[in-house]
Amino acid sequence: MPPVAADATRERIIDAAEECFGRFGVAKTTVEDIAAAAKLSRATVYRAVTGGRDELILAVVVRDLLRFLDRLAERLREERSVPEAIVEGTLDAVEYVRGAPTIAHFLVPEAAGHMQAAVAGAGEHVLDLCCEYVRPHFERAQRQRTLRPEIEVEGTVEFLFRIITSLIVMDRDRDADGLRRFLRTYVVPAIAAEGAWR
Repeated sequence: MPPVAADATRERIIDAAEECFGRFGVAKTTVEDIAAAAKLSRATVYRAVTGGRDELILAVVVRDLLRFLDRLAERLREERSVPEAIVEGTLDAVEYVRGAPTIAHFLVPEAAGHMQAAVAGAGEHVLDLCCEYVRPHFERAQRQRTLRPEIEVEGTVEFLFRIITSLIVMDRDRDADGLRRFLRTYVVPAIAAEGAWR
């Protein structure tokens, strides 16, 4: 199969997987379901996606993540201060994950085991992807001395991932303003240079 046709087939399969995860849930979706939704044979799906269902779970998550990162990069270009970029970027990420049907399907308890199997070993790939999107903004802010000088983009992205995940998993019923206050008080000082947030 020519590379362009192979790419188109893979995208068609990922679209079908996204649709099936939304319709049946992650745990109940089979490769047969995905093949039927894509109107392809099971053999074609396995040829195009050699990692099977686990690879498809990750592909759906990564594709959604890239959509979000495109929007986040645009947002970071518009923010005038580092503290506000941290607060609003984190809020955007929390709201996006909570509201994104694709991602939300992976956060329900029945998906936990399937998701863990799919993303084991792929976390580094996701973090690297995020670092590359954030790096130009991060480096510019460090040159302007609005970020703590001793921190690195990789550690900062990992830290924010952990914060975002905990805010989603342990929702304490804060409204947006309450969440902003929390982020300004506890998260911004860990990342922004002192003069940037005092």
